[in-house]
Amino acid sequence: MGLRSDELKAVTVILRASQAILDGIRKDVAKYGLNPTEFSVLELLYHKGDQPIQMMGKNVLISSSSITYVVDKLEQKNYVVRKDCPEDRRVTYAALTDAGRAFMDDIFPQHQETIRKLFEDVEASDVQEIITFLKQIGRKAKIL
Repeated sequence: MGLRSDELKAVTVILRASQAILDGIRKDVAKYGLNPTEFSVLELLYHKGDQPIQMMGKNVLISSSSITYVVDKLEQKNYVVRKDCPEDRRVTYAALTDAGRAFMDDIFPQHQETIRKLFEDVEASDVQEIITFLKQIGRKAKIL
């Protein structure tokens, strides 16, 4: 069975929309002196608490070797500290500092508003459908 032109168009639209969203997020977080990866790490720690550095890469979609560099940069900005795990000395956690938490308390509502604006012309039920369809396509793409 051949590829329908609508399927090819859908892939193009998804990729272009994804790039436009990423560009918008890049612009938004740059206002706070961050890149999208730094923001993702801060957001993860802000919402999920301390995280093992070795496991953070899969949550923010970057390689584990890159996560060390990002944590280093966030440490230099005094937003994150490393903490040893008392149960397993092979594990090191990243944790928000008080300054990092205050920073996220300040900027996260503004970022949330930027994301809300992306979807302001889309009905809530349509957003749920988008999530469902993109998850379905993403799962299929992983097994190809």
